[in-house]
Amino acid sequence: MSVSRNEGITRLVRIGGASKHKLLAGMRAAQVQLNPLALLVFERPEFTTAEKVSVVETVELSVAELGLESGGTFDQVVESARFAGLSLCPLELAPHLRLQLTDQPERSFGHPATHKRAPPGSLTVASSPFSEDDDIPRGFYLRRIEGVLWLRGYISWAGHPWSPEDTFIFLRGHP
Repeated sequence: MSVSRNEGITRLVRIGGASKHKLLAGMRAAQVQLNPLALLVFERPEFTTAEKVSVVETVELSVAELGLESGGTFDQVVESARFAGLSLCPLELAPHLRLQLTDQPERSFGHPATHKRAPPGSLTVASSPFSEDDDIPRGFYLRRIEGVLWLRGYISWAGHPWSPEDTFIFLRGHP
């Protein structure tokens, strides 16, 4: 369920109650595609899942909607989100959201391919990076490409400039 407001798009997302193996099996069954970096994120010991099921409220906002009209680094985006009462997501939110958000718009048509930038229409799930190592994936983003749903891992560096139109998913409130 999603509702559009001036504060972004909110969703209630059910998380927990599934192991990483079960999440991967659910994505295979739903024909969700994963890139190699997403599989690396799943392999990380820091990526854990909760045994207990809970429902969280997420908020989808662009970097500009967070007050960074010229864009900003990940730390600046997170700080603006915290100021707005939002917090980082657990890593397991991304695969649960991917399985629940099946009507994600495809917004890449008519846009050139991107390199070292978030693709148009992608939703980056804001979560704590594992490491400052630039070669280790930082987390997940969701995308729809030619009708196919994807859960993709991404690599960036701490000073990476996120564009004003780049879109993030945060949790409402503080965990």
